[in-house]
Amino acid sequence: MKLILVAGARPNFMKIAPVMHALSGHATICPILVHTGQHYDIKMSEQFFRDLRIPHPDYNLEVGSASQAVQTARIMERFEQVCLKEQPDAVFVVGDVTSTAACTLVASKLGIKSIHYEAGLRSRDRSMPEEINRLVTDAISDIFITTSADADENLLHEGVPAEKIFMLGNLMIDSLVANREKASKTDLRFKLLGRERQIALGVDFMKGNYGIMTFHRPGNVDEKDSLSSLIAIWGKVSEQIPLVFPIHPRTWKNIQTFGLQEAVEKYEHLFLIESLGYLQFMNLVQHAKFALTDSGGIQEETTYLNVPCLTVRPNTERPITIWEGSNKLIRIGDIVAEVEDVLAGRGKQGKTPKFWDGNTAKRIVNLLETL
Repeated sequence: MKLILVAGARPNFMKIAPVMHALSGHATICPILVHTGQHYDIKMSEQFFRDLRIPHPDYNLEVGSASQAVQTARIMERFEQVCLKEQPDAVFVVGDVTSTAACTLVASKLGIKSIHYEAGLRSRDRSMPEEINRLVTDAISDIFITTSADADENLLHEGVPAEKIFMLGNLMIDSLVANREKASKTDLRFKLLGRERQIALGVDFMKGNYGIMTFHRPGNVDEKDSLSSLIAIWGKVSEQIPLVFPIHPRTWKNIQTFGLQEAVEKYEHLFLIESLGYLQFMNLVQHAKFALTDSGGIQEETTYLNVPCLTVRPNTERPITIWEGSNKLIRIGDIVAEVEDVLAGRGKQGKTPKFWDGNTAKRIVNLLETL
């Protein structure tokens, strides 16, 4: 079986890595790794490949940065040439980024079986580009691998036959389990963005005396007024407990464009640092008092680690992290009060969902052997 595996953006790499490792030297499945280049700089791509020991891709489409439409078109055009050359038996896509939908479209039009890992997740918010990608991908995939029972229910409700749905667990947790010890040994000294000094996250921080942040959603960071309001709230929280923010490139660019650096720098314990590789970031997450975020994947990692997660969004495509895990949806205006609850020992605790055990890749390979 010749199987193309697609990785395009940072959230994909933690999902692809365990499958690539499980397929290494496989007797009957020949993996071909395609990196679309949707995320292409060192911290967003190359560092993750190194940290997760992902093999050098067989193809790098190098699509680079562009509008959603242009990026989708570039991926489709270049991925089609790979498929025509390789004539794969199946294409394996993960997650909900532009590369996921674009490569599934190509496979479907060429009559190649497509397998979607992380199928069935729904936020029911079509203003999110990721939600459109999920809907498009699942509308034309052939095999659906899910991370939780609610995703199964979503697919069944949308008319997907039950025999095509396989709930096998969470590859993000495979990567976390495999690398947790290694992550805990990483160096945590960083240069503060916009400031001529460094921060060493040493003994005090490793006692859990900080919060970890990730923010990049357009609705939160692409408008000056909303970003200004957020910075003021982050600053207020940082007066109670240090906040460490490995900042997304777009968020940092917006802070500079809107002239908000001075607003950030007046808060002594609001630490904006460069984007991190996987190992350093997971070191920070696993020792944090809490996570404050508008992102997706960290909701799953904090659930496994049982770290309280405050997700500043009106919805989530990962409700299992709320029903069973340590995640909680909050509004911007609730951030300060919710952090105070965490610091008072009332942070949300949870349990690990079914099959989030570090063995998902093995179950996926077992499935692939039957196709």
